[in-house]
Amino acid sequence: MAAQRSAQPAPGKPAPDSTRRSEKSRRAIYDAALALVVEAGYPKTTIEGIAARAGVGKQTIYRWWPSKADVLMEAFLDLAERSAPDAGPEPYTFPDTGDIAADLKLVLRATVDELRDPRFEAPSRALAAEGVVNEQLGRELVAKLMQPSLDLYITRLRAAQAAGQVRPEIDPRIALEFFISPLAQRWLQHTGPISYEYTDTLVDYALHGLAPR
Repeated sequence: MAAQRSAQPAPGKPAPDSTRRSEKSRRAIYDAALALVVEAGYPKTTIEGIAARAGVGKQTIYRWWPSKADVLMEAFLDLAERSAPDAGPEPYTFPDTGDIAADLKLVLRATVDELRDPRFEAPSRALAAEGVVNEQLGRELVAKLMQPSLDLYITRLRAAQAAGQVRPEIDPRIALEFFISPLAQRWLQHTGPISYEYTDTLVDYALHGLAPR
């Protein structure tokens, strides 16, 4: 009976908030996963290691996620969402001012800022590098992390086609690679600095071509 009495909340004292406790554990798991993938690399990051670093049992992680890839994906998405207020009131929209060049330059400059942000750079670089050799992870990265942004590019380029600013026969999915792929390669392989001037030039080259006008 004494044990049963001690398990009850004291009079006037609220019962523990399991929702808050779960959120605290989830946040600790996110932070641990991102830190470990930077320190040890993706292959050496394990569910057991994440659990130990977060101070939770590994069964807690398996109850919420089926694999370490799912933990890392969600942790990275959470990081992006928590950082969204820094990007303004509508961070996940593509501007449409009627000037496709200006809009592309604005979005690519924001991408440069994100790639330079220490909070994003190390974990995103580790995941991207592993995605090159791990096809399944690479496909998940594209589907869960990149595709929403790619869809915004496609929608904006289609609007530019409707406005007569881009040739109607252009495939927007291929066209967007003129902007994204060179930036990603330069960032991943350190082939040159990434800057606003660089991405502005990418837009100019892509929209106007290389042949004399």
